[in-house]
Amino acid sequence: MLHTYKYCIEKFKEEGEVVEIYESFVHAKGLSGVFLGEIVAFEQGVHGQVVSVKGDGVEILVLSRQVILPHSKVAKTGLPLTVTLGEGILGHTLDAFGYAKDERRFKSDFPDERQVNIFPTGIVERLSIKRFMSTGMPLVDLVLPVGWGQRELIIGDRKTGKTHFLLQTVLNQAKLGRVCVYGAIGKRKEEIKAIETFFQKYGIELNTVIVAADSYDSPGEIFLAPYTAMTIAEYFRDKGLDVLLVLDDLTTHAKYYREFSLVGKRFPGRESYPGDVFHVHSKLLERAGCFKVGKGEASITCLPVAESMGADFTGYIQTNLMSITDGHLYFDNDIFLKGRRPAVNPFLSVTRVGRQTQPKLFRDIGIKLTGILKKHENMQRFLSFGQELGPEAKNILSLGDSLYKFFNQVGYAVYPPNLQVVLVSLLTIGYWNGEGAENILAVYTNREKYKDVVDTLVTESNTLDELNQKVKVKSNVLLNTK
Repeated sequence: MLHTYKYCIEKFKEEGEVVEIYESFVHAKGLSGVFLGEIVAFEQGVHGQVVSVKGDGVEILVLSRQVILPHSKVAKTGLPLTVTLGEGILGHTLDAFGYAKDERRFKSDFPDERQVNIFPTGIVERLSIKRFMSTGMPLVDLVLPVGWGQRELIIGDRKTGKTHFLLQTVLNQAKLGRVCVYGAIGKRKEEIKAIETFFQKYGIELNTVIVAADSYDSPGEIFLAPYTAMTIAEYFRDKGLDVLLVLDDLTTHAKYYREFSLVGKRFPGRESYPGDVFHVHSKLLERAGCFKVGKGEASITCLPVAESMGADFTGYIQTNLMSITDGHLYFDNDIFLKGRRPAVNPFLSVTRVGRQTQPKLFRDIGIKLTGILKKHENMQRFLSFGQELGPEAKNILSLGDSLYKFFNQVGYAVYPPNLQVVLVSLLTIGYWNGEGAENILAVYTNREKYKDVVDTLVTESNTLDELNQKVKVKSNVLLNTK
């Protein structure tokens, strides 16, 4: 909530004056009672945030592109940045201050005011990550699983399918009734509009909230956007709901932070980023996790995005984010150019806590699939030397090729976890070659009896070998898509 200059003068009867202006910052005198992080109001109708105290004045980050003139009057609000939230924000696109950017106004029955910049919840109120979260993509769900409350970094070069993966994950969870918050940080307006259109097209807008700070907004607004998105996620978490939060992307966020830090004459560190850039991201991402809420639990699963350059994911910000998060999915440009979707490199990706969330059957399948894919990769290298291959090597190559056919997902088809493992079983026993998965998905979705057969097979099996034996008996039913 942002108070007007007139309201602040009437309430506090204290005003300051702008004495110096430099890009996104102004230096003001006469505000003796302000504190760090406090929001101030300018007479032009814009706002700023106090970032430091210098001598007899304060330094203010202007949260607008509007020009502040010398000798402008400024008043304290007495509050840090707060946003007013309620169930009415679902289906809307909000700015960094929590106000709707679209023309539709929202109304909430029980509005709640929350500070945007808070300390992460302590360890006493946290729980272990034990519940599996489905993305709808077999390669990720089986080989690189993600759990509710996990922070999984999405990293890769531009145009390698990262946004497509994120939208598909949001689509899957929103259809299951979960609340999804999408933070668009420094994006172009047309990119934000495309996300809005996607949510409306698939009918999931009432389960989603977009927090957008586009590239035309001020650096201060872009900097605050992910914190506002996290605050919204915490609001729904405290209502006992599991929330999926996407922060797209934090490398852009770091660049804008570097920009106004250099303008503000902060001492530069590595690659000219300020020394506290790690803290800026860690205090944000540490607010995600699995928490005690009432007598139950609720979680914030965070998928921050980092953009790499030239397939080099060892950059400063990228490695910072890797060390903060619980793993990463690396989108490989070479794999993308081969036409595989999603272009996730399973050998350069990591999930540190995802496997502990999987049921025993899924964990067994994941371990065996990783071994098969590794052997397939090694065999591909031997082929480049013109080596003659034996029967076992040919079987590995054939099985690996079939798996990649199945893993290749074009469009926004979402595969339920139980169907994923049954299809993998059909592949490993050689009854299916990985083609036509969309037809099987359509049958699973539309035929209740078919779905019951698949779900029963998965429920009654603890290992892949057990499942294979049962699938052999039911193979005629499972492969009948007519």
